[in-house]
Amino acid sequence: MNINLTLLGQMITFAMLVWVTMKYVWPPIIKAMQERQKQIADGLAAAERGKHEQQLAEERAKKVLQEAKQQAADIVAMAQKRANEIVESAKDTARQEGDRIKVAAQSEIDQEVIRAREELRKQVGTLAISGAERILKKEIDAKAHNQVIKDLVSQI
Repeated sequence: MNINLTLLGQMITFAMLVWVTMKYVWPPIIKAMQERQKQIADGLAAAERGKHEQQLAEERAKKVLQEAKQQAADIVAMAQKRANEIVESAKDTARQEGDRIKVAAQSEIDQEVIRAREELRKQVGTLAISGAERILKKEIDAKAHNQVIKDLVSQI
């Protein structure tokens, strides 16, 4: 019976140990484990949020960079277009100026031709009168008449 009584004493002691452990030791351990589990879960959630925010920030940065590139391309295109417009405007202005100079030069040439013709008419008229005077001054002789005409032709 000794064994039975010892066994019964051990069982009672073990039961009291289990009861004390369950009442006073186990709840703080469970509480600490739950707190640790919550901290780990919060840390993982924060890491996940951070990762998501980083992805969003990268996407925003890419979008801003793309917009900046597009704006730069637009500015370059506008500058190129404006440069082409300026070149075309300069060409048109030069063309108009050239046409104006050409018209002025043609007008001046025409006036010079008219003046030269008038001068030539005056000279031909003067020579004709001079030739007629010479013919009339000399005898009316065919040889002399031909000689005077040859002289007039050589002067013209």
